[in-house]
Amino acid sequence: MRLPAFRYLAPRSLAEATRMIADAGPDGMLVSGGTDLYPNMKRLQFDPRILVGLRHLPELLGVSGDPQRGMRIGAATPLHQISLHPAIRAHYPALATAAGSVATPQIQRMGTIGGNLCVDTRCNYYNQSYEWRRAIGFCMKRDGDVCLVAPGSPRCVAVSSSDTAPVMMALGATVVLTGPDGERTVPAAALYRDDGMAYLTRRPEEILTAILLPPVDGLRSTYWKLRRRGSFDFPILGVAASLRLGGDGTCADARIVLGAVSPHPMRAAAAEEVLLGRRLTPELIEEAAMAAYRPAKPLDNTDLTLAYRKRMVRVFVSRALRELANLP
Repeated sequence: MRLPAFRYLAPRSLAEATRMIADAGPDGMLVSGGTDLYPNMKRLQFDPRILVGLRHLPELLGVSGDPQRGMRIGAATPLHQISLHPAIRAHYPALATAAGSVATPQIQRMGTIGGNLCVDTRCNYYNQSYEWRRAIGFCMKRDGDVCLVAPGSPRCVAVSSSDTAPVMMALGATVVLTGPDGERTVPAAALYRDDGMAYLTRRPEEILTAILLPPVDGLRSTYWKLRRRGSFDFPILGVAASLRLGGDGTCADARIVLGAVSPHPMRAAAAEEVLLGRRLTPELIEEAAMAAYRPAKPLDNTDLTLAYRKRMVRVFVSRALRELANLP
């Protein structure tokens, strides 16, 4: 498969980039590493006439700050730099793990954190060649009008396929969006919609420029990923968990976020409530894992069976919490 024809624009500043993408309108798309965009263009899932390159803009590169006051990550920072960054590995281990679990080492050197946060939702009926999709009559997400996974659904149910998005939500991170009218900062959770097609709240003319990590302040975090192969594959379940324990050992704060079970990263609020104000025992962890399991409703739109993927929600939440609680 070959890339369709397009015009590539290389802005020299963030201001120039925002102007270019605004001028391009619906014909334009942003590209940094391109590890997901270019394959999708080859399959004619996207057909932009203009690509605005972001990879070498200095405003979007690098990691700064410290864990005590909070850290800033430029959105075009490659994933492998984040996975190996000493401060992130030591104080935000869930993020280092998630960034290091994306695809292969080669892709981690091209792919960026901003690209992974904005990566397209996935579905067995959508992530195929144009000829394959045409043979089955296309789907709602591209060129069709019916969701082939859930034909009665009024919306697309393609699943969130980002490894880092659940982690950013679990850490309480915020993202910086820059457009022609200036910057706005929103919680990472507010970047996503429960819709497989319109899955981002980012406006078309906006650029995700940075991620802001809050001070650690005793927060423990981890990320567990389910996939068929131990490398390369997208998540078919991601569990990001963070805990803050009080001086008496009780849980003062808890966030559990599930990825790849719905069109957006989903917080397991009921499981979090189970943990708050209580000591983490094996029995309490199993109670919380069951509370996370109940609302998870994966569909038959990705790898392995939906029954197995749902069952693994309970298993992975339990394992993540046991790790954070230092339990075997």
